[in-house]
Amino acid sequence: MKRTSLLFAALLLAASAHAQLGIKAGINGAVLNGDELGSTSTKYKTYYHAGIFYEADLIGPISIQPELLYSLQGGSFKDALGNYDAKLHYLNLPILAKVTVGPVFVEAGPQFGFLVSKDASGDVNVSSSGNGPYSSYKRGDLSLCAGAGLKLGYFLVGGRFNAGVNDINDVRNISGTNDPRLRNRVIQGYVALQLGK
Repeated sequence: MKRTSLLFAALLLAASAHAQLGIKAGINGAVLNGDELGSTSTKYKTYYHAGIFYEADLIGPISIQPELLYSLQGGSFKDALGNYDAKLHYLNLPILAKVTVGPVFVEAGPQFGFLVSKDASGDVNVSSSGNGPYSSYKRGDLSLCAGAGLKLGYFLVGGRFNAGVNDINDVRNISGTNDPRLRNRVIQGYVALQLGK
């Protein structure tokens, strides 16, 4: 057990010696989509994201890249109740496996999100309790991410798709098989500056 711990510590030190810190920012094309939406139509809205990342080399062209991002997400709904825009402010933590060959890289992995706040606007007719089907959201979000890009010296440009896998709708006054189940879908384009080798 002691040897395993020492080996693990040595691997972490070796990885940190080849680690590269960076900053990134870009645009989001975001929508809330899912099951049981019935006649509701949803539309992508343009928002943004920004944050930091840390890339640690593992073996050959493979590295691991955790990130901490502020991301504005949400979408636009239109149905018989009216028009409604949701702006959801998330702190996201993607943990990505990354493969780099020459200037090209591909990346994929899970993303854990925490809803910090939400803004709602539009013309909505809601129930007497004050909760409509698109006005309350769970704090946690889990997504799967995949993307690709180019590294040109210290600069990176890339794109990524984030697909939410859990229902984030938190409507407590509606229950049954017709509940709308909402998932985040975000298409991202970004530029980044990476410090290090």
